[in-house]
Amino acid sequence: MRYSLEALGIDALTPMQEDMLQQVRRHDSVVLLSPTGSGKTLGYMLPVIEAMQENQKPSVLILVPSRELAIQTQEVATKLCREARAYACYGGRPAMDEHRAMRNMNPRMIVGTPGRVLDHLQKGNFDPSEIEYLVIDEFDKSLELGFRKQMADILTLVPNFKKRILLSATDSPEIPSFVGVKNVHRMDYLEDTDADYSDRIRQYLLASPEKDKLDTLGRLLCSLGSTPSIVFLNYREAVDRVYQYLRKAGFCVSSFHGAMEQKDRERALFRFQSGCSNVLVSTDLAARGLDITNVENIIHYHLPMNQEAYIHRNGRTARWDREGASYIILGPEENLDKLDCISDIEKIEVPGKMQVPSSKWETLYIGRGKKDKVNKVDIVGFLSKTGGLTREQLGMVTVFPHWSFAAVDRACIKSLMARISGQKIKGQKTIIEPIR
Repeated sequence: MRYSLEALGIDALTPMQEDMLQQVRRHDSVVLLSPTGSGKTLGYMLPVIEAMQENQKPSVLILVPSRELAIQTQEVATKLCREARAYACYGGRPAMDEHRAMRNMNPRMIVGTPGRVLDHLQKGNFDPSEIEYLVIDEFDKSLELGFRKQMADILTLVPNFKKRILLSATDSPEIPSFVGVKNVHRMDYLEDTDADYSDRIRQYLLASPEKDKLDTLGRLLCSLGSTPSIVFLNYREAVDRVYQYLRKAGFCVSSFHGAMEQKDRERALFRFQSGCSNVLVSTDLAARGLDITNVENIIHYHLPMNQEAYIHRNGRTARWDREGASYIILGPEENLDKLDCISDIEKIEVPGKMQVPSSKWETLYIGRGKKDKVNKVDIVGFLSKTGGLTREQLGMVTVFPHWSFAAVDRACIKSLMARISGQKIKGQKTIIEPIR
């Protein structure tokens, strides 16, 4: 099958991607180790699409540890080659809806989280008999103990793999035997890019005089202004607490963790990606698979559990050839003994009370989506013609199956809502309201 790099706005492949293209063609088992943001997804997707057959059954299975990575991977595949008919399946929505969609679509590529893929296989919701390519992305996470039983069961139910591709930004001490990799070709791009990466990400240490770091975090965020920042914590409850504190203080902030409903997670990511919020407070769920290109700051409110977690968190900034900063907020009883990878870190202080940064954008919820035959062009046209918005007053628009989000200039919200009140989109009544 043919693919189009232009659809992703890419003129040329990186040396790693060129190498990956050649090695997957030559070898049955390939392991790629390469930093986050280096383009691993594109690296394996090109040879996989190239080798796909134009049949009516899936020929590629891609396993990922999170629903966000499943969605992003499916989007990359679809932009590269619509004929690949990639479909993403994951928890947080009814499995029956996915089964119905797969039955109508006949996907050639299945992308999914281990639990949901196993559920579909056990129910016979898709035929695995012609699947020849297995890709395990973030394999150090996907093959952890919590996933191993599911992964082993999946590989038992899909018997005809001819090629196996494993990818990660950190090495794994072992690859379980049930994965079936033999005579593996190992591609290690970690050491080659370490020096370049360390030059592009600045590391800072900020001491908190109190065990509760909320005041220090607030002052740090004020000093960073409106630049996009991800604040990492180790526990869901802590995410909720910090989110509520920052919101009450007036910050434009979103929260993100695994206990949230899928709709709320999608809203949080949209608000952060679109600039409606410039702070995302999250567990390590956001440390893998999220391709948000404009993140400038990573803030470790809680120390990461280990060195690998620190690397993956920092990998959300300085992606591709960009630059970024990493801040560790260190409490009075904490130390950096677990983080051997920190060799050059600058100690800083932040001023006292400062002005809380604001955002130009506000999120508009629209209760119609792809299932209602509403697309991005429809929404842009409605908000421009009926709502009277100019190009400068309308930002990012994203359409989901059952709803949509649009970033609108905050100063125009009242006049916009007055114009569109009671109006229809493509002849359909719907709820349209600003959300925070």
